[in-house]
Amino acid sequence: MIDSILAGYNLSAGKKIGVKTAISVGIIALAVLLPQAIHFISGAQGGVKWLPMYLPVLLGGCVLGYKWGLGIGILSPLVSFLITSLTGNAMPAAARLPFMIVELAVFASVSGLFSKSIAKNGWMAFPAVLLAQVSGRMVFLALVAIFQNITPFTFDMIWAQVKTGLLGMVVQAVFVPFIVMLFTLLIKKDRE
Repeated sequence: MIDSILAGYNLSAGKKIGVKTAISVGIIALAVLLPQAIHFISGAQGGVKWLPMYLPVLLGGCVLGYKWGLGIGILSPLVSFLITSLTGNAMPAAARLPFMIVELAVFASVSGLFSKSIAKNGWMAFPAVLLAQVSGRMVFLALVAIFQNITPFTFDMIWAQVKTGLLGMVVQAVFVPFIVMLFTLLIKKDRE
């Protein structure tokens, strides 16, 4: 989507990369800060219920496409882990980190595959987000099933967390597309 918008401004390749990098850094920062805010407001269970890191990652995929989205999906939990480890309360926890990196990489990549379609029709953000959510969660569950003998997680434990997070997924399935469509409208209005 950003590629379509930037094409209208006749920017050099370097400036386009600069804009995408700035947006990516902002999204990753939001992916680090939003979980902190949710945990502060609603406790540790708030993260499992609302899945706050997922929202910016899905947004990043929709807006920046699958390549940049992949980077956002990988870096968001990693940066969060590194920063929060300094305080002694790593989020996500070390055991969960590899699973979240893969899950969020899938979220952002799948939603990013729709980026060009979203630029043409903002409503495409709805199937993009839904397919990304289902794909990411399925990959997470599959990884836990495969590696449950060497991790502290069991399939049943993660399945219970998936059910707990359904409300957060539904909220994101509604809000992310509307945020993307609003962003598209604001950019189009600015270009007129």
